[in-house]
Amino acid sequence: MTSNFTGVMPALVTPLTKDEKINVSALEKLITHLKDQKAHGFYIGGATGEGLLLDIEQRKILCEKSVEFIGKDKTKIVHITDMNFRNTIELAKHAEACGADAISAIAPTYFRYDEDDIYEYYKAIAESVKIPLIIYYTLAANVNMSNSLFRRMFEVDNITGVKWTNSNYYELIKLRNDVPDVNIFNGPDEMLLCGLAAGADGGIGTTYNFMYPLIREIYDRFKANDIDGAREAQKKADKIINAVIKHVTIPATKIILEEMGFEVGYASFPMKKYSSEMRKTIISDARAAGLEI
Repeated sequence: MTSNFTGVMPALVTPLTKDEKINVSALEKLITHLKDQKAHGFYIGGATGEGLLLDIEQRKILCEKSVEFIGKDKTKIVHITDMNFRNTIELAKHAEACGADAISAIAPTYFRYDEDDIYEYYKAIAESVKIPLIIYYTLAANVNMSNSLFRRMFEVDNITGVKWTNSNYYELIKLRNDVPDVNIFNGPDEMLLCGLAAGADGGIGTTYNFMYPLIREIYDRFKANDIDGAREAQKKADKIINAVIKHVTIPATKIILEEMGFEVGYASFPMKKYSSEMRKTIISDARAAGLEI
């Protein structure tokens, strides 16, 4: 099996109520806004979406409602990792039943796993569903995966791609050369152009939620072979990204979206809840960097 998902997709922010339930009306409003901005698709319940911090029933609601609001004409990739492997499989099957186009999972984390363990983990997830599985490769999971492991995993029928949240583009280029039909998505927002130049099919990122047109400009200019234009758009995006990441990224992103009129709420406990004064500072920093909100 292969997958040919392309384009730039927001790593969807999860709107939450004060008791950390899914704010369904805010979720619909945010998805509708991003669809209106011509988002190619959505990555649901990942790190930006706080999936690992939500209970399984809320994750199911997030999946069901996101798939419903996004509709059939946009790519829908649902992240399903849970520290409890039985929950991971349950979420994978649920995402497939809801109509997700693909599932995604980080490697097993915290405990020490060797490459055989990681291979068996991804193989078991893949075999639990019939839709594609996109590996979420992030060094935040404290798991380093070799190219030989990737090649081995991509021999499993429906392991078709990787979300590459790693600044080592030399290894990405080698992976693209070794497995030409692998579906690769760039992870680091600040290096989208680098990922595209190295062979990524698109990107998935946090800041896409609040500056999608600028992200789309990077992608569109690159695809049109306007490398100078793409570079200038990336420089504009990076000024804004630098202003956001000097704070805590997910809570700061939610503050920006709140300022834009989306009731996304606070980030899940124990992530930071900024004071009203710090909220003003974050908004001021973002505007000074060029974000129009």
